[in-house]
Amino acid sequence: MQDPCQAREVLGIVGDKWALLIVRMLKDGPRRFTELKRSIDGISQRMLTVTLRDLERDGILTRTVRDVMPPHVSYELTTMGRTLGEATAPLLEWSITHLPHIDAARAAYDNRR
Repeated sequence: MQDPCQAREVLGIVGDKWALLIVRMLKDGPRRFTELKRSIDGISQRMLTVTLRDLERDGILTRTVRDVMPPHVSYELTTMGRTLGEATAPLLEWSITHLPHIDAARAAYDNRR
């Protein structure tokens, strides 16, 4: 049996906002780097590159290069990546639903100081 504390490595992936957004963007199929960059507000080119490499290393997505000019690179979820998307979809939906309440709570807190 594995040590439950080792799960922190996986939770590092699940807890990464960029990784979750990338997984969500890939749920409907493969996308190119530029499509992902345009779809994820606020992510820098470097952060997108680093996050895609990490997700590929962890087996969450695959990177496919088509030998054309210019090279066509696309990213697609693996089977494990799709299950991650399914598992985290409720968390993302919760975040979207409760964002106005969180913003209000933060404003109220900040106004008390």
